[in-house]
Amino acid sequence: MKKLAHIAFALLAGLSTLKAQESPKEEDFYKIVTPPIPEGIILEVGGLTTMPNGSLAISTRRGEVWIVDNPTSRAPYFRKFATGLHEILGLAYKEGALYCAQRGELTKLVDKNGDGKADVYETVYAWPLSGHYHEYSFGPKLAPDGSFFVSGNVAFGDEEWWRGESRVPGRGWIFHITNDGKYEPYATGVRSPAGISMLNGELFYTDNQGDWMGTGAIFQVKKGGFMGHPAGLKWAGLPNSPVKLTEKQFFAERDNRQNKDAQGRAIKPENTLGEEPQFLYQLKKKYDMVQLPAVWLPYGVHGVSTSELILDNTQGNFGPFTGQVFVGDQGQSNIMRVVMEKVKGEYQGASIGFRSGFQSGVLRMAFDKDGSMFVGETNRGWGSAGDANQGLQRLVWNGKMPFEMYTVKAQPDGFEIEFTMPVDRKSAEDLDSYKVGSYLYKHYPVYGSPQINLEDVKIAGVKVSDDNKKVRIVLEGMRQYYVHKISLEGVRSATNSWSLVHPDAYYTLNNIPDGERMKVSDLKTTRSGKAQASVSAEPAKEHVSPDGKGKAATAKAGAAKTPTWEEVKPLLAKNTCLACHAPDKKVVGPSYADVAKRKYSNEKIVELIYAPKPENWPDYATPMAPMPQVPKAEAAKIAAWINSLAK
Repeated sequence: MKKLAHIAFALLAGLSTLKAQESPKEEDFYKIVTPPIPEGIILEVGGLTTMPNGSLAISTRRGEVWIVDNPTSRAPYFRKFATGLHEILGLAYKEGALYCAQRGELTKLVDKNGDGKADVYETVYAWPLSGHYHEYSFGPKLAPDGSFFVSGNVAFGDEEWWRGESRVPGRGWIFHITNDGKYEPYATGVRSPAGISMLNGELFYTDNQGDWMGTGAIFQVKKGGFMGHPAGLKWAGLPNSPVKLTEKQFFAERDNRQNKDAQGRAIKPENTLGEEPQFLYQLKKKYDMVQLPAVWLPYGVHGVSTSELILDNTQGNFGPFTGQVFVGDQGQSNIMRVVMEKVKGEYQGASIGFRSGFQSGVLRMAFDKDGSMFVGETNRGWGSAGDANQGLQRLVWNGKMPFEMYTVKAQPDGFEIEFTMPVDRKSAEDLDSYKVGSYLYKHYPVYGSPQINLEDVKIAGVKVSDDNKKVRIVLEGMRQYYVHKISLEGVRSATNSWSLVHPDAYYTLNNIPDGERMKVSDLKTTRSGKAQASVSAEPAKEHVSPDGKGKAATAKAGAAKTPTWEEVKPLLAKNTCLACHAPDKKVVGPSYADVAKRKYSNEKIVELIYAPKPENWPDYATPMAPMPQVPKAEAAKIAAWINSLAK
C-alpha cells in the first residue's frame, strides 16, 4: 500500500508540474540570440539602422560607426566605417549616406571611394552646447520629405542637481533640420527624449521619469506642442519659436518648489503627504498647445528608463503584431508592446509586456529583412538589468502563436479586447476573471510620481463575441485622462486552457469615445467566486518622507514571524522595488542579499526606503529615489524580509 501511495503521489506531483507548465511564457515564443562579436569591439550601441542591402549599421557611444554584413549569419562580418565622433545616439540612412546625431551636430558620412570606410564627414548643422554631461542629442529621424528631426536632453542644475535646465537653445526641445540645412525649433517640454521616432509618417518621442515627468511616457509631437517639462520654455520667446506658452504663464500655474534651508542651501523637492495634486491634463484645459502622453508607461512595471519606439513592418514575420509598436527600456533591459488608437483626434492606448531578459539596457531596435529584431544595448552611466554593460542581440519569433491581448480599444462604457486566439467562453464570461483599476501621476517638480487616486473600477458585465476572439468589458466609473490597469488573470484560451502570456494592459484614456453603450440584458454577470486581488490594495494613500512633514515608518519590535518570499514578492512588485533590485543579484541597485549584509535594523531599512542615502552605495550610478508612497506596514514587512536574508 505504501508503494502504491508513493506511486500515486508521484503521479499527482507529475500532473501538478505538467499543469504548471501548460501556459508557456514569453521565452517560449521569442528567443534572444547573441551574435558573435569579434574580440576588441565594444558596442555601446547608440544607433541602429538596417541598410537597403541588408547590412546593419551601428553607431556607438564611443563615437564609432560599424557596418555588419550578413548580420544574421553564423559569421557576421564587422567593419569600422567611421570613428572619432562624439557619442552618437542615433543613425539614419538616406540616399547612399549615413547620418548621425553627435553631441553637437548632425553629420553626414559618405564613402566616396568605395573602400568601405567614410572619407567625408560633413557637418549638416551644428547646434550650441553648454558642455554639461547630460546634454545628449538623439536622432536623427527621417521625415517623409527627407528632412531630419533631432531631440535634445536637458542639462541639470549645479547645486540643484535634480532639476532639468536648458542652458542653450535646443536643450529640452525637439528640432527640425530642413533639407537645405536650416534649424527650426519644433516643440518643447521634453526632459530626456531618448526615443524620438517616426511612425507611419508621424513624429513621436518617449520621455523618461524625472522632474515634471511622473513616469516614462510616449507622446505624439506636434509643431508648437508642449509636453510638460518647463526648462525649454526659456527659449519660447525667440522669433522663430512655434511654442506660444511662456515661462511666466507656466509658473503661474505650477510651483517650481525652489526652496532653501536655514543655511541657504537648496532643498530637493519630494512628494508630500496630503497635498492637493495637480495634473498635466489640467494645464491642457487652459493651454491647448499642451500635449498629453498617448501612453503612460507604469514605472517599475514596464520599465524605468524609456528608450526607442519601433513599428512592426515585418508583414507577419515577427509574429501577429504587424502595424503595432514596440518600445524599449534601458533600465530594466526589456521591451514592451504598445497598441494605440486615435479617439477624438488624439492618440491613446495601452502598453503590454512583451520580452524581458536582455543582457543589458535596451536603447535601440531595428528589424532585419528576415523579420527578426536587432536590439542594441548600453548601460554606461545609467545602470541596467542584465550581466553585460553593452552589446548587440537579436530577438527571433519561432512561428508559434502566443496567447496575448492583440488589441485593447476604448468604448463609451469600457474596453473591447481582441485576442490572438479564441478564448474559453466559460472563463471569459466569469467576472472574477477580470480586475480593472485606475490611477494617475502628479505634474510637479519632484523626481517621479507615485500612482495616486487609485480606485478599483466596478465591472458591470462582459460580452464575448460569437467567434470567441473578442471580449467587451463594461465598466462603471471610467475616468478620463487616467491610466486604467486591465488585468485578465482568469481568462483562458479555448483550445489548450493557456493563461495569457501577459495578462495586464495599462490603457491611458485621454478621451472616452462617443457611441452606443451596451444593454445590460446583453451582458454576462456571473461570478465563479475565484476573485483576484484588488488592483488598488491601498487606494489613495500616500506617505511622506521624514523631512519634517511627517515621521518615518518604523517596524514594531517583536513583530510576528518573518515574511516569506512568496508573501513579500507582491509587495515588491506593487511598489516597483523589483524595477531596480533582485533578491540575489545586482540590477540597477544592489541585491537584497547585499543590503542584508549591511546589518541595518528593520527600522533603519524602513527609514532608508523613505529617505535613501545614495552616498552609502557609491558603486551604483543611479541614485535611489525616495519612496514615500510605500505604505508603512508594507515597508516594515519588506525590511523584515530583507534582514532574513543575512547569513
